[in-house]
Amino acid sequence: MAFSSKNLSVLAYANGFTLWHYTTIDPAIDVDTLGYFNEATDMVRVGDMILANTDTDGTPSSGIFLINANSASVVDAADMTAVGGADTD
Repeated sequence: MAFSSKNLSVLAYANGFTLWHYTTIDPAIDVDTLGYFNEATDMVRVGDMILANTDTDGTPSSGIFLINANSASVVDAADMTAVGGADTD
């Protein structure tokens, strides 16, 4: 699959920082690939964070992506930091 701008929305903005939400059927390993967010290069900035729900049609996972590079129209997100843990009950 590929990035879909309709699934990216602003949750909060302050002091030059934006907290985003993104949902996708793509697994997290694809979302953190260099260039995945290139269509959003004019919106996301280095230091922005994206709360994400990934692989929503398979084995869903949630976490936070940090935008760690945005230059020359190439956006890079760091590997997802997972949110939640094992549910033993």
